[in-house]
Amino acid sequence: MDFRLTMPSKAAAIPGVILDLTPVKSKCYTHPMASKNQDQILIDRCLAGDSRAFNDLINRYKRQVFSLIFRLVHNQNDAEDIAQETFIKAYKSFAGYDSSYPFLTWLFKIAHNSAIDFLRAQKPESLSIHDEENPVDIEDTQISLEERIEAASQQELIDRVLDTLPPLYREVLVLRHQQELSYEEIAESLDIPVGTVKIRLFRARDIMKQKLVKLGYG
Repeated sequence: MDFRLTMPSKAAAIPGVILDLTPVKSKCYTHPMASKNQDQILIDRCLAGDSRAFNDLINRYKRQVFSLIFRLVHNQNDAEDIAQETFIKAYKSFAGYDSSYPFLTWLFKIAHNSAIDFLRAQKPESLSIHDEENPVDIEDTQISLEERIEAASQQELIDRVLDTLPPLYREVLVLRHQQELSYEEIAESLDIPVGTVKIRLFRARDIMKQKLVKLGYG
């Protein structure tokens, strides 16, 4: 998914920072420890007032931030706006960043809060997950044989089913299985107990399994 964000007119310009969120080409694998050290170098430069270092941080994490937000709001334009807002908020509150936590975890917390605020204002009913004990109801969108043949891979099917889950369930699955965060990092990002993370993951996986079975898989 290719996208390019421009600074909204209502947002104050950030001196020296270019909010170009066009995805960069994937780079070779970087060891997590090396990535953490590189983050810390950029963070130290940011705290010293180097706006170019913040541009580098944006380039490192813009794809992950957009991906999480898009999974929550299901609209590219809205996701672009919220991603933009996330980086603006991060820049403005950077002095309060606690470097004992991974930078991406901190960014995800800002992205999560911004996306949830948006959903709460637009469609608050989408945030309800109190009915997860009820039988799973699948809309009449059964995948035809032709669609199954056309499906590029099993992952495409999983993504389609994932998108039918409530936002708060989609979110934990994305953070755990796509962003590969630990339970503790997810809890920190979402500001919820680790136990709640595990419960949401369990229920999200269970709903996914039921949906896949009803679609003829599993």
